[in-house]
Amino acid sequence: MISQAFNLEGKIALVTGCDTGLGQGMAVGLAEAGCDIVGINIVEPKETIEKVTALGRRFLSLTADMSDISGFAGLLERAVAEYGKIDILVNNAGIIRREDAISFSEKDWDDVMNLNIKSVFFMSQTVAKQFLKQGTGGKIINIASMLSYQGGIRVPSYTASKSAVMGVTRLLANEWAQHGINVNAIAPGYMATNNTQQLRADEARSAAILERIPAGRWGLPEDLKGPAVFLASPASDYINGYTLAVDGGWLAR
Repeated sequence: MISQAFNLEGKIALVTGCDTGLGQGMAVGLAEAGCDIVGINIVEPKETIEKVTALGRRFLSLTADMSDISGFAGLLERAVAEYGKIDILVNNAGIIRREDAISFSEKDWDDVMNLNIKSVFFMSQTVAKQFLKQGTGGKIINIASMLSYQGGIRVPSYTASKSAVMGVTRLLANEWAQHGINVNAIAPGYMATNNTQQLRADEARSAAILERIPAGRWGLPEDLKGPAVFLASPASDYINGYTLAVDGGWLAR
């Protein structure tokens, strides 16, 4: 039955940056599909823990600064010691800094690039080594952006990092598909999260954005549940290196 292809019962999903917003939505969606969750956050994700455990799933909370890659091996060791394996990685942790390109600082460049792309590559590498050790393949889902496709304004390091996420997703898929490791990405459109609070507070800018979205609304964290479960499940076993836009039709406009 095709429904079984989406069943993630008994799978372990590691989700970074799942205390709020899109990360929380994906973690809860994966738990609804059957996963136990390992969450890596800079703060304790209390609300996400409550939502996941209310579904009867386990949640292992690990606290770390994801921009510091030196701790990745230790984090994975703790996760495997607790659950015995990892089946799915969702690289969601990320930040954005807004400033005109003419005035953009080196610190804002480095902070965003370190978290949004450097950590994505090295966490993927760390987990892929575990997948190879397990010998059963695995799923990696990176979180890209509309600015993986477009230039945007006033977010130079974010645009650079999310364009890189799309490219690295393709590269890793090319190398690891032969090992049964699927690497794909989700590119959320304009979503109602902390990252877009400034945009939504600007009435003129918000109206201009909404006018271009055929669906006529900002996206919600719940809108990523289905795509995340699909890319984490056997239903997507022959999908490699693809970035799935979840944007209400923004790119089609």
